[in-house]
Amino acid sequence: MEERYIKWWTPYLSREFEMLVFGNGGGLPLIIFPTSFGSYYQNKDFGLIDSVAWFIDNNRVTIYCPDSIDLDSFYNKSIHPADRIRTHIAYESVIVRDVFDFARREGSTHRVGVCGASLGAYHAANIAFKHADAVSHLISLSGAFEISDFFDGYHDDNIYFNSPYEYLPNMPDPWKYNHMNIIIGTGEWDNTRHESMRLSGILNSKGIRNWLDDRKWCGHEWKYWCDMLPYYLSTF
Repeated sequence: MEERYIKWWTPYLSREFEMLVFGNGGGLPLIIFPTSFGSYYQNKDFGLIDSVAWFIDNNRVTIYCPDSIDLDSFYNKSIHPADRIRTHIAYESVIVRDVFDFARREGSTHRVGVCGASLGAYHAANIAFKHADAVSHLISLSGAFEISDFFDGYHDDNIYFNSPYEYLPNMPDPWKYNHMNIIIGTGEWDNTRHESMRLSGILNSKGIRNWLDDRKWCGHEWKYWCDMLPYYLSTF
């Protein structure tokens, strides 16, 4: 399995940014975000990349694992909540303008897939819903989508427009998601199961197609996510 380490300076965060890439640019470009406190190598270290090695080796998918800055944004209690969400928005710019563009050039395609587990699924989903024209597939593994607790009761427009539970119900143009393959995976032992159920319910109420995969004997752990992801890729 081909693995590449990439580092570049990004103006959106005014710092260097790191990413691992698995594959040679063939197949679906799939961006996989880390979970809370995770770094760009987390999905490799916990076996998620190995679980889909067949798809990488057979040019069905090329996986891009960008770094996370959650410790500088959502979890950074040393700065004002308004600055936490602004830092998150800067991170989103890195993903959409740097990572997406790199993946699309390699894959010679207009759209990419996004994926993540737990808080990583939030990043994937929020970016997919806000940048639907650039995303073809959304895979959520035990997603945690409620971000209000990160802001200590503070609320502004930036928080609203980055909270899928808030902006999706008021969305006037659900048709723009018709092209997207949305998979929301959870299970009976998943401590964020209610969040996946809530997100799927909102999408259903807007007429947005999605597959809610509510599994038996499945919880909020890497071993379950390593079973879920290759199965979801096999359905594409």
